Amino acid sequence: MNRFNHLDDIIAAISTPLGMGGIGIVRISGRGCIELADRLFQGKKSLLEKKSHTLSYGKIISHGEIIDEALVSVMKAPQTYTKEDIVEINCHGGALVTRRILEAILNEGARLAEPGEFTKRAFLNGRMDLTQAEAVIDIIHSQTDLSRQAAVNQLEGRLKREVRSLRDEILNMIAKIEAVIDYPEHDVEEETYGNMEQGTLKILEHMEKLLENADRGKIIRDGLETVIVGKPNVGKSSLLNWLLEEERAIVTDIPGTTRDTVEEYINIDGIPMKIVDTAGIRETGDLVEKMGVEKSKAYAEKADLILMMLDSSRHLETEDKEILSFIQGKKTLVLLNKTDLERKLSMDELEQYIPKEQLISVSIKENLGFNELIHGLKELFFSGESVKAEDALLGNTRHKNALFQGKEAMERCLETIRTRMPEDFISMDLQDANRFLGEITGDVADEEIIDRIFTKFCLGK
Repeated sequence: MNRFNHLDDIIAAISTPLGMGGIGIVRISGRGCIELADRLFQGKKSLLEKKSHTLSYGKIISHGEIIDEALVSVMKAPQTYTKEDIVEINCHGGALVTRRILEAILNEGARLAEPGEFTKRAFLNGRMDLTQAEAVIDIIHSQTDLSRQAAVNQLEGRLKREVRSLRDEILNMIAKIEAVIDYPEHDVEEETYGNMEQGTLKILEHMEKLLENADRGKIIRDGLETVIVGKPNVGKSSLLNWLLEEERAIVTDIPGTTRDTVEEYINIDGIPMKIVDTAGIRETGDLVEKMGVEKSKAYAEKADLILMMLDSSRHLETEDKEILSFIQGKKTLVLLNKTDLERKLSMDELEQYIPKEQLISVSIKENLGFNELIHGLKELFFSGESVKAEDALLGNTRHKNALFQGKEAMERCLETIRTRMPEDFISMDLQDANRFLGEITGDVADEEIIDRIFTKFCLGK
């Protein structure tokens, strides 16, 4: 199906969350939507007479029944979100009234919008590229001010400008090569190969610089998938409560109290973290607890960060050693809890499993060690530097993969140039790189990819 199909349809959806509220908004977009809304609106003037970007007070009436009083905004193309005519009906909040108004609009000939279809039309009509469209949903889903600012930067087109700068350089190289192919009487001299090599190296340097911060960007955008592990009764649930500054997890002296996972989002110095308190890892005959232990191990396998809790007032035990062996090679911070008590844990023995710089002394009871935890996080993921929104320029996995493929194409191009292959081979590598970069902005994106992106949006956006 062509991705421009159905652009002539009038689409409608409720744009505010369902439920009780002060206001509800029903959005309509498409050619003819003002005329459609006018058939339901009764005010001092027809909506057709109103200037663009104005509000009108009146009533929404369907089949002679007043549904609600409303303020209706009329916004005329092309200065709108979708670059089409848009009408927004601002009514009283409530699931029933907004649904009744939407039903009346659909009865007049509009169709229900698909998830993200308003933003998809903004993309298809050229108001924004695909990176900016994705930034819209990133803003909605942002968990910290840092991730929100990173999404705003993308919405303003920072990544688009970087990618299009790269594509311009590649297209200039292709144009020069195509000129040589079209006019074969002009041979490709050594100087020309030299210039192409320099141009390719410049593009590769630009690509590598963007890719350097990709992992940081993903953390800022999506948050760290963090798992708290340890044997029972070492203070894992207390750690979760400490980080959340609330009693979220049950804390008792009875080993095995946490039998399932407890998940929460937290913000530590601007770093978003999806943190999971897991069941204590130990050998157990209790079937339910055993299932919790297996789930704990599964979470630890895929986590970005593991926070392991140890009781520093006790010697390292067999269960501790098994967990330490299990998490070796993973991004880990080991928190040595209960430092307010006499230390019995052997640091020399512990450092056989975990580097010294990844060991942090804390006391949940005395509220000690939080700043050291923040420092450890920054050292592990941000080389000790402050976390900045600019680091998230390439935080989207789709963008990173496409740029990496573009970089591989440019590396092939460099090899082709250095081995003095014919110019049409060089052009083919450059065209591959240009295509991969075009997938980032949506200039050459596959329809299936575009559809998959917009299905992540909510209705009405």
